[in-house]
Amino acid sequence: MYNLKKIVRPNILALQAYSSARDEFTGDDATFLDANENPFGELNRYPDPYQKELKRKLSKLKSVPTENIFVGNGSDEVIDLTFRIFCEPGIDKALTFSPTYGMYDVSANINNIELQKISLDNNFQIDTNELQVYLNDAQLKLIFICSPNNPSGNLIAAKAIQFVLENFKGIVFIDEAYIDFSETESWAKALKRYPNLIVSQTFSKAYGLAAARVGTAYANQEIINLFNKVKPPYNVSQLSQAAAMKALDDTTIFESQKQIILSEKKQLIKSLEKLSVIKKIYPSDANFVLVEVADANKIYADLVQQKVVTRNRSRLIENCIRITVGSPAENKLLVEVLKNSSNCLIGRKLDRRLKREDRSFPQT
Repeated sequence: MYNLKKIVRPNILALQAYSSARDEFTGDDATFLDANENPFGELNRYPDPYQKELKRKLSKLKSVPTENIFVGNGSDEVIDLTFRIFCEPGIDKALTFSPTYGMYDVSANINNIELQKISLDNNFQIDTNELQVYLNDAQLKLIFICSPNNPSGNLIAAKAIQFVLENFKGIVFIDEAYIDFSETESWAKALKRYPNLIVSQTFSKAYGLAAARVGTAYANQEIINLFNKVKPPYNVSQLSQAAAMKALDDTTIFESQKQIILSEKKQLIKSLEKLSVIKKIYPSDANFVLVEVADANKIYADLVQQKVVTRNRSRLIENCIRITVGSPAENKLLVEVLKNSSNCLIGRKLDRRLKREDRSFPQT
C-alpha cells in the first residue's frame, strides 16, 4: 500500500521551510522595505518564489490544478530535489532503465544514493519480468522512467509504465522532456489515479528556452508541498519566468516551430536512409534520431572536423550517434558531410583492397 510518509525522509517531513520576505507579504502596490533589496534598477526585486502567474498559465494549458504544479530551475533541479526528498543518503536506493538520461546517475552520486540499472530490451522497452524482483526491496524509493527516452528516442510502452505504477509502493518519476514532439498524451493526465506519480517536463526542448532553465513537475499536492519546502526560496529568476510566460502566450510560434522540426525529422530520416554509412535508424518520438554507423568514433570526428557537432553515444550503445534535428540548412549540411564521409570510407576500403591485391600479385 502506498504511504507517502513512509517514503519521505523523516528530516524532510520535520523540516521547517525558509520563510522569505515574499512569503510573508504578497502584492505589488506597496513600498517594499522588507527584503534588503536595492531600491534602484529594473531587476532589483526578488521574483515570485512560487511562480504563481506562470503556474496559472500552465494550469490552463495542461488542465492540471496549480497546486499540482512545481516550477524548477530546469528539470535537473526537479530530479535532484526528488532524490533529496525521498532517499536517505547511503541507505536508500533508486532504479532506472539503461540506456537513459545521464543526470539520474549524476544526481544519485551527488546525493550518495545507489542507482540500480536494468537494461532495456532490444527495442528499448522495459522487461517487467526482470523488474519484478526489485519491487519489494524496502530500500528502493524511486524509479525513473524517461519517455520518450534519451538517447534512444522512443516512447516507453504504456502497459509497462502502468505495471510499474500499480506494483511499486514508492515514487515513479516519468521524465517527459520530449513529450511535445510525441503524439501521445502526457502521464500528467493520470495524476488522480496514481498518487505516487511525478511527471517532469521542460521548456528547454519544444519551447526553445534551454538558456532560461525552466522545468516543471506535476504531482499530487502533498508531493508538490514537499518540493516547495525543500527548494531554494527564489529558485527561478524573474527573467526566466517572463520568458516561459511569453513562450506560453506565443502558441502560434510554438506550433509552427514544432511542426517544422517534425517535418524536418521525417526529411532527415529519408536522407539518412540513403547513406551507406548509416547502418540503422532507430524509431524516434523526440526531436532527435539515434543512428547506428560502421564506426561511430570516426564518423563523429569527421563531423567535428567540418564543425558539425553530434553526440557520440558509443559508450551506451555500440557505434551509435545521436543527431538533433536542426534547421533545414543545418540538416542539409549534416547530410552533405555524412555523404563525403561515406565516400571517403568507401575510397579507403577500395584503396586497402587494391594494396592487398597489389601485394599478392607476382612481382617481376
